[in-house]
Amino acid sequence: MKNQKFYEADDKMISMIRDNYDLLQSLGSFGISLGFGDKTVQETCEDNDVDTYTFLAIVNYTANGYGDFEADEKISVPTLLHYLEASHAYFLDFQLPYIKRELQESLDEHDSLAKLILRFYDEYAQEIRRHMRYEQKTLFPYVQSLIEGRPANDYNVETFSKHHGATDKKLRELKLLIIKYLPQDGLHNNQLTATLHDIYENEVWLRQHAMVEDHIFVPAIRRLEQQTKQSDVTRNISDMVFKNGMNRDDALSDREKEVIISLVQGMQNKEIADHLCISVNTVITHRRNIARKLQIHSPAGLTIYAIVNNLVDISSVKF
Repeated sequence: MKNQKFYEADDKMISMIRDNYDLLQSLGSFGISLGFGDKTVQETCEDNDVDTYTFLAIVNYTANGYGDFEADEKISVPTLLHYLEASHAYFLDFQLPYIKRELQESLDEHDSLAKLILRFYDEYAQEIRRHMRYEQKTLFPYVQSLIEGRPANDYNVETFSKHHGATDKKLRELKLLIIKYLPQDGLHNNQLTATLHDIYENEVWLRQHAMVEDHIFVPAIRRLEQQTKQSDVTRNISDMVFKNGMNRDDALSDREKEVIISLVQGMQNKEIADHLCISVNTVITHRRNIARKLQIHSPAGLTIYAIVNNLVDISSVKF
């Protein structure tokens, strides 16, 4: 059940864990160990080099469903990536083998139905490993390349998103098989009940993990892809401009830069004169000096120069 509390940076970490004990599993994925005393969430995150905003985004979303992340530019992609990588390691290296051992201890190894249950679990575990290892080998390295500014040209996050399906179907079937067909003696029944409870807990964990990927991670990667594409466009324009002989050290006056900005915005000489409170003759003189210094004589060329030199934002320019 959702507790409907929105956690903030100055809340005590111990209070948050007390309200949501299932968050204990997430702490290790952030690299946060126990023993944080009475420190706040922000203090604990800063001590462990974890981005506080991203930590709280994941906590509030998994605990209560809070958050709209489609346009949230504060999310730290490196923090998200580390969290998901560590979550995979936890589930594959600890949780799956742990449940397997619990099942083996709970079931009669001589019972044919019990053997089928174990084989069914092995198939489920193999499906989960295949799903997570795909992300580890394909998605996560791609995201790391985006972070480092060297994205792959043959992959994008939409490719992942379209094929990111549920992986808990076999887990639901396994629970039903255990509940319906495996009555045991008192001891084995207690062991099997405890194991079944852990399986239910893992189903919740997997569902939350998938939600974080779909609703926080994927939108964050889309934004990173867009930023990378914009940087590539600017870099390509810059290369094109300076291959044609433009000097990065061309010294324009502040007034000449204002004239360029006005021209890029589509103003005519009279409009520029009124806008800058100068005469039309002065505007013409400035334009002549700009052309001489930059060796640029067309509005398109001035637009490119303005973008490359950060006089205007590329997103505001129509090509």
